[in-house]
Amino acid sequence: MSQLPQKSPLASPLSEDTTSRGDNLPMESFWLEVENIKQSSEAEQEECALADVKTQEEGEAEAEWLQDAGLSDLIGDHGSESDNALLSTLTKTQAAAVQRRLDTYSRSRRRKNKPPVRDVRDIFGVVGSGETGKEKEEPSPDLLLHNLRTANVQKPESQDYSCTVRNPGKEEVFNMDIAYSEQAAVLLKGSFLPESKRIKDGNVLTKFKIPKGRLGVTRIGDLSAQDMKKIPTLALIELTALCDVLGFELKRNKAAKLKTTEKRLFGVPLNTLLENDQKLLPNTKVPLLLQALLSCLEKRGLETEGILRVSGSQTRIKSLEQKLERDFYSGLFRWDEVHQNDVSGLLKRFIRELPAPLLTAEYLPAFAAVQNIPDLKQRLQALNLLILILPEPNRNTLKALLEFLSKVVSRENNNKMNLWNVSTVMAPNLFMHKGLPNKIPEGKEKQLAEGAADVVRMMIHYQDLLWTVSSFLVAQVRKLNESNSKRYQFCDKRLKNLLRKIHADKDKVEKNQAEPSKVVKVHASLLLKDSLEVHLNNATRVADVLRQFQKNLCQNGWNIVNTVNLLKCNNSMECTNLLLYEVGGNIGEHCLDPDTYLLDLYHINPHAEWIIKQNPSYPRMF
Repeated sequence: MSQLPQKSPLASPLSEDTTSRGDNLPMESFWLEVENIKQSSEAEQEECALADVKTQEEGEAEAEWLQDAGLSDLIGDHGSESDNALLSTLTKTQAAAVQRRLDTYSRSRRRKNKPPVRDVRDIFGVVGSGETGKEKEEPSPDLLLHNLRTANVQKPESQDYSCTVRNPGKEEVFNMDIAYSEQAAVLLKGSFLPESKRIKDGNVLTKFKIPKGRLGVTRIGDLSAQDMKKIPTLALIELTALCDVLGFELKRNKAAKLKTTEKRLFGVPLNTLLENDQKLLPNTKVPLLLQALLSCLEKRGLETEGILRVSGSQTRIKSLEQKLERDFYSGLFRWDEVHQNDVSGLLKRFIRELPAPLLTAEYLPAFAAVQNIPDLKQRLQALNLLILILPEPNRNTLKALLEFLSKVVSRENNNKMNLWNVSTVMAPNLFMHKGLPNKIPEGKEKQLAEGAADVVRMMIHYQDLLWTVSSFLVAQVRKLNESNSKRYQFCDKRLKNLLRKIHADKDKVEKNQAEPSKVVKVHASLLLKDSLEVHLNNATRVADVLRQFQKNLCQNGWNIVNTVNLLKCNNSMECTNLLLYEVGGNIGEHCLDPDTYLLDLYHINPHAEWIIKQNPSYPRMF
């Protein structure tokens, strides 16, 4: 268990009755898998020696954090007062997290007699001056608490935060409209942080429902690559703020350098694998080898009893690896001749052999530390942010793996692999890595092993929730885009603040005078030459517009540009084959949830275009 930190003194990670859980959820599979890993890697220890890991100097960790958070200009000697638009998007708890790191970095610089860095008061404003933009805009703690309690008053099944109890099988609301750190701050201030109870039954877990607001739900993949690049920095700041509020230290490793052998498949960095694969199949997001392994197991291995748990022959697995290295890209490898337990062994070997852990060397300690958060909902909040922080290749590969593991669990009646079995087998492969030191505090083995397996179990069971981009992060992306497009380079600070106030007042007036209805044009340039005029009111949703488009397409005989882009079913266009995108304005490109209310979206981004496109997940007709 390479990077499983000790628990925080403020937390009780196994407060959810670990003794009972250990009796009901055995860990034999975990330790058996650890032994298999050790046996399979004994002959290769010399090939992957760990490079020397230098101890970080004082302030170095904070400097790296500020750089990764997109705030490196704050520690430079040449930064101007307003050259970072990201600061204008931060909540109070996020700004406090940045300020703590900057304070620590500043103290270390002063002790080293280096040139002074900028004072935090120049960045976030002087308390009491009335000019700190975000403090004026942020709702008060009482209002936040009111929002937390009344966010879903229209849905009678919603539960009050003050009386939430983590009961297995019960559905709870997972609020994504308000920053997680702000929610935690309000709950802690009110001293009614809900208690979780560790689930004794491996297959009975609390159900969480993401309430759809007026703007719908955004999934990973719904945002453009341009906007998704902003998400990791925002998620890192929010995760740090959440850990600060909960009293946890967010520790990150420095990436270790490994001596790797000259191979094309196993032991090759994900980026390199994808670059090679994209030469054969453009737009490949998951390594072709992993896709082949998962496809083979899905076709013939899901019904195999003990799949993933029962180890294949190490000699055969090593031989198969060599054959794959030689024949995979030529298409000569015969998958139908491979035993399914050997394929599962190859799958786990592929994950372990990555030069850097799939969860990344930097954030593997943070993933492991999630077990230390007492409350289940906050554990999931932290996991959601960590997944958003992952590099895109790692995130896409992890998603493909978790989707497969979910399919294994769904066939439990045949393969005898329930959620806990799968989690205990896969945890060592995700959390143990040859490039990281394996130091386990004496007497902590069982606790850390159970915690790691529990993290994997959460990632498998709650993956739909974890691959969602929170509404508050999308709102911050919009605000960041707006700030970047409204850069004012004025030396007079008073003039800059006056302009900020004028724009804030203007936005407030425009919001208050929002039109109750609006006629807009929806384009479908790849499908039609004509555009669709839509009358928006408070009840108009994306799904309504797509149905209207489908109806007009069939009845009015519009001039179709490319009929092969439309999937027909019983001589009628299938509405589920079409998606509506929001393009431009304060967003790059955003695939809209069918339940998004378009008049609300128009008021938030009036300068965007709306374009209908074919759903890329549906097959095209040629």
